Amino acid sequence: MKSRSIASTTKNQPLDLNQRRQQLKQWMENCRAGTLALFTSVDRETFCCQAHPEFSPIGWHLGHIGYTEALWLLEKCAGKPPQFKQYHPLLTADGLPKKERVFLPSIAEIYSYLETIRNQVFAYLEIAPLEEQERLWRFILQHESQHTEIISFVLQLQRLKNPISHQYFATDKEQMTDDKTEMIEIPAGEFEMGNDSLDALDNERPVRRVYLDKYWIDRYPVTIKQYRQFINVGGYKNSEFWSPEGWQWLQENGITQPLYWREETTQENHPVCGVSWYEADAYARFVGKRLPTEAEWEKAASWDAQNECRRTYPWGEIEPNSQLCNHNNIHQQTTAINTYPNGQSAYGLRDVLGNVWEWTSTWFDGYPGFEFFPYRGYSQVYFDGKHRVLKGGSWATRPWGLRCSFRNWYYPSVRQIIAGFRCASSGNF
Repeated sequence: MKSRSIASTTKNQPLDLNQRRQQLKQWMENCRAGTLALFTSVDRETFCCQAHPEFSPIGWHLGHIGYTEALWLLEKCAGKPPQFKQYHPLLTADGLPKKERVFLPSIAEIYSYLETIRNQVFAYLEIAPLEEQERLWRFILQHESQHTEIISFVLQLQRLKNPISHQYFATDKEQMTDDKTEMIEIPAGEFEMGNDSLDALDNERPVRRVYLDKYWIDRYPVTIKQYRQFINVGGYKNSEFWSPEGWQWLQENGITQPLYWREETTQENHPVCGVSWYEADAYARFVGKRLPTEAEWEKAASWDAQNECRRTYPWGEIEPNSQLCNHNNIHQQTTAINTYPNGQSAYGLRDVLGNVWEWTSTWFDGYPGFEFFPYRGYSQVYFDGKHRVLKGGSWATRPWGLRCSFRNWYYPSVRQIIAGFRCASSGNF
């Protein structure tokens, strides 16, 4: 799937009201086209299959996208009465348990449902008071983007169960470079953390100044080749590399390698993928480093010290495209970590956005002055001291949810997502 046609534009260009309506419509059309492209060859069994107890079937996510769009834009904003009430108990996020979401309408019915809702949404967009609602419209666009990423990795989980039918790893003929363990020094000082644009979700706000002492951070994410060393020396058998919680998790689950690990892969220069926070933390201990805090990651990724300003993306304000990072299902898998030299940050970090999400050591919580939007359950219920922050996005992340300030969060035991990591250190490297 190719990047959207406006991907080479500059973020948040001044537009008049009609242009903003057309921009939103184009974004939503492009986003939906990418969503439906994931279902091109999906059969009924795949549509309804629950690939993992923690995740709903991909068909549920598709229907939920339509349900959420109707709830917020048609019911709450346009004042329309609820439609397709028969779907509501099934498709609401706080409705049926995940294991009961397998009893879905046909693919054709869900497609018809989405089209009916979308036609009404676009009709309302022509008259909607966008000055008051644009942040919500952008939230809905990102909501679909987030669910299509879940669809992507749930499909990946299904392929993992049936590897013969899908060549998950392709041959990578790129040569290894010699600087994969290089660390970059980030000087002490303040930077601006967060985002206050219309795109910013509630947990990214408000922007604030943060001071950090000097630290070092890996230029690249940890690669398959590097992680293989940890496996080969018995890293999964040695408790000294693991936190007490991580070691207990390891013993209870019998984990011996990352979820998406393949011994025969020729992609040694790709980031390791399918690791839990516990595995990432253990590897960092193994090499005498640690995981970066969220603030350390974001400063190294977004701060332009020379101009004293934060960047929306590591490279500046040009929106993500296929020349800058691996995202939007362009390759439908990871790429070598040195594939996108033009996507580096001002400090020189490579492969920062896209490819794999990166675990940080930070527990997910609200920033000082946090205000929930559009509802308390989007972020605030997860401020429970049980979820770790991930940054950066993956190869399946859509462009509308890709920025340095974006915050993802999962339990430290989760490894089904497209996640890797890079290391940091407070010592001198």
